[in-house]
Amino acid sequence: MEAVWNYPRPPALAPDRRRVRVEFAGATIADSTSAIRVLETSHPPTYYLPPRDVRTELLTPVEGRSFCEWKGQAGYLTINVAGVVAANAAWSYPKPTKAFAAIAGYYAFYASRVHACYVGDERVVPQPGGFYGGWITSDLKGPFKGEKGTEGW
Repeated sequence: MEAVWNYPRPPALAPDRRRVRVEFAGATIADSTSAIRVLETSHPPTYYLPPRDVRTELLTPVEGRSFCEWKGQAGYLTINVAGVVAANAAWSYPKPTKAFAAIAGYYAFYASRVHACYVGDERVVPQPGGFYGGWITSDLKGPFKGEKGTEGW
């Protein structure tokens, strides 16, 4: 078991060679064995996938940005598969801070906004809360930021 309370702050990057998949509207959007996990105190990991393993032709950048004190400015993307749309379902850091240069141009996906995400053969559970993009697997121990009562963490 990995306890998310043992993850560092600022977050750490951890390569992950397990197969990671994202599915939406009957299509595999991403399939990778070259993910990088971002591990941050109280959060389940966020998986960032290299562009070569993502069907980027199904992603459209949208207006709006957010800023992470650790990673820098993120841009968001909508998925469109034959007219089935998942708005703001993915994000990327085109020019992250120096400490997070390894995820430049990689894509992360909200498990709550696509039909399924997998780590290995395990279907993940989305991190609670509409803003957070972590993926919960059975090898993680919480509590997790985003659950009821964690707003002030």
